Amino acid sequence: MENAKKTPLYEEHVNAKGNVVDFHGWALPIEYEGILQEHQAVRERAGLFDVSHMGEIRIRGQEAEAFVQYLMTNDIKSLKDGQIIYTFMCYPDGGVVDDLLVYKFDREHYYLVVNASNIEKDFQWMRDQQKDFKAEVINESDDVAEVAIQGPKAEAILQKLTDTDLKEITFFTFKDGVKIKGKDCLVSRTGYTGEDGFEVYMKPEDARELWREILHAGEEEGIEPAALGARDTLRFEAGLPLYGNELSKEITPLEAGLGFFVKFTEDDYIGKEALQKQKEEGLKRKIVGFELMKKGIPREGYEVYKGEEKIGHVTTGYLSPTLGKSIGNALVDIDHSKMGSTIEIKVRKRKIEATIISKRFLK
Repeated sequence: MENAKKTPLYEEHVNAKGNVVDFHGWALPIEYEGILQEHQAVRERAGLFDVSHMGEIRIRGQEAEAFVQYLMTNDIKSLKDGQIIYTFMCYPDGGVVDDLLVYKFDREHYYLVVNASNIEKDFQWMRDQQKDFKAEVINESDDVAEVAIQGPKAEAILQKLTDTDLKEITFFTFKDGVKIKGKDCLVSRTGYTGEDGFEVYMKPEDARELWREILHAGEEEGIEPAALGARDTLRFEAGLPLYGNELSKEITPLEAGLGFFVKFTEDDYIGKEALQKQKEEGLKRKIVGFELMKKGIPREGYEVYKGEEKIGHVTTGYLSPTLGKSIGNALVDIDHSKMGSTIEIKVRKRKIEATIISKRFLK
């Protein structure tokens, strides 16, 4: 832990008696008062997350748009200024380098928000693919702090601290130069919880003051600081993937059931040929959702069976705080992926029957 990187909010987590763990080389809280309590706070009121460990990479230059399009599976050219798009960056074989958000300032200026565990890998990958593109790739991750306020009360709370009308920042858009309690911020509205909410990017030196101001502003609404544990249960219930679980170098976006974010337009991009071939030939396996029919909690890595045949493994599993059911995602052979069919999850030494259901566990 002594070698783990610390976000500008580390002292706030310690002071709040957060259970700080090493998360991909970062010292971050897994919970404060408890995952269940924080999860429910976000679903019912609001939660405030420190996501300063996420990476920020800026791409600027005459051919920035063409370069970003070449890197990404989604249609970057469809973006208007001020819009955000979710996309994948893939290897030539269709495996995923990372899943990320692309913010468009203009055709010569893009801002990429990448997963914390992939910052150095992503930055190097982009630099390696740059070739003759007239574009500059700048890793600004150390110069940015970020918090996410999530939940049905998020807008009402954050609005108390700014003169900018937050209703103007619609879903998957952003605005730069927003003053939050006098501090210069970039504010977006995407969310990773299934709830409404905002991401606030700021200078690292402003982070502690704004963290405290947002918590103070939300006291009446019942805001709570929320940590990594709740972030994972919330995203999972909402059917949102996690890199390293539902997506990886070995799992393509199509296998993850996220083909909507893979466009086969005339523009070429890395991995297009392999993904096109996989789509045409048909998948051999895919990620499915499931619900256990008896008591037990499925965990990442647990084996999945159909009779005596091993057909896959669990990628994420929980006792859902909102639904009160044991649910999960699993990567299984395509022949056993039909909705409504039964499979078995090996929980410790016993096999428990499960039914394949939609990955969108929460409506």
